[in-house]
Amino acid sequence: MSSTLISREWLRSFLPAQPTVDKFERMRSCAGALFGIVLTGAITYLYIGDAGATAWLVAPMGASAVLLFAVPASPLAQPWSIIGGNLLAALIGATCVKIFGHAPIVAAGLAVSLAIGAMFMFRCIHPPSGAVALTMVMGGPAVHAAGYSFAFVPVMLNSLIIAGAALLYNNAVGRRYPHSPQMAPPTPAPKAAEAPAKTSLGFSAEELDAVLKNYNQVLDVSREDLENIFIQVEALAYRRRFGDMTCGDIMRTDVIAVEFGTYLDEAWRLLHTHKLKALPVVDRGRRVIGIVTPIDFIEHAGVETYVGFKGKIHHLLRRSGKTHDDKPEVVGQIMTDEAKTAGVNQSIIDLLPLISEHGLRHIPVIDEDRKLVGMLTQADMVNALYGHKLISG
Repeated sequence: MSSTLISREWLRSFLPAQPTVDKFERMRSCAGALFGIVLTGAITYLYIGDAGATAWLVAPMGASAVLLFAVPASPLAQPWSIIGGNLLAALIGATCVKIFGHAPIVAAGLAVSLAIGAMFMFRCIHPPSGAVALTMVMGGPAVHAAGYSFAFVPVMLNSLIIAGAALLYNNAVGRRYPHSPQMAPPTPAPKAAEAPAKTSLGFSAEELDAVLKNYNQVLDVSREDLENIFIQVEALAYRRRFGDMTCGDIMRTDVIAVEFGTYLDEAWRLLHTHKLKALPVVDRGRRVIGIVTPIDFIEHAGVETYVGFKGKIHHLLRRSGKTHDDKPEVVGQIMTDEAKTAGVNQSIIDLLPLISEHGLRHIPVIDEDRKLVGMLTQADMVNALYGHKLISG
């Protein structure tokens, strides 16, 4: 009985996975391949004339079309992958023919093997390039006679055209192509006592990089896409675990706000009297236009060290009595005018990236008319999630 179950599971492992793309995406991929192959063949034919089908369109372009138009987000389908990979493979294949032409099987094996090594070295892995290397060896007398020139026309020419076609088509239908990962600006290394900065809800970029390094295999998905998938999965898991708790359920409604024209000494007094860490700045219609924190006061007071701190703050808060002065007088002159806000009916799970990635500790909550109705702090979020965990656990 157990052996039967094992054999069934083993046989089931050969079945293909259920596709996750809809019919529209499949049709879009097919149409892209049609556009790319026809355009590549037509332009190459016009360039070199009627010299036979194999001379103006090489077979590996069909495999390249599958990658460029069906899985354009793959690292194996990027422009440098197809252009660099195909050119390297063609040059290596031509070289193997010249050296080992008397032993075509050996030449074929070496061409594909060395092409893979070169693609790793130059970071342009493209599976159809293996077929390009094999074509150079097994393509017959006409290809052998052309030699290195065949690597440039038609192989290189085909690769450039179909890459250009993929660039035009994928962006025209709403896909981002090239799909290169977005490099984050370099940040100082964290101190030994500090935890790595979180780039998602529950893991850091360093942790993801460590796992990928230990995995030690080429993935047919970019690191950026993999990280985004993990973030979305985590968000769904949090939503399933904590339900649909909204900002309106946990926000503080007794919010003290200031206006653009509120004098700095008044705002500073409110912060200290009520022991607040932030004050939303609103217009006359109670719409949020910014936020002011003690850090804003310190920065505009020019305080770099504790020496002279009290005097510089007093100088900033002192009203000049002038109609025009270089010194800031009101909140609107020192506030952060691009304050992050949350909707009253927005799930608190949506705010976790703002807190973990942007380090926000105070988030004004607005209603449908963008009017201030509450305030959320990092502590409110932690208390809500922790309390929900205790109740549900």
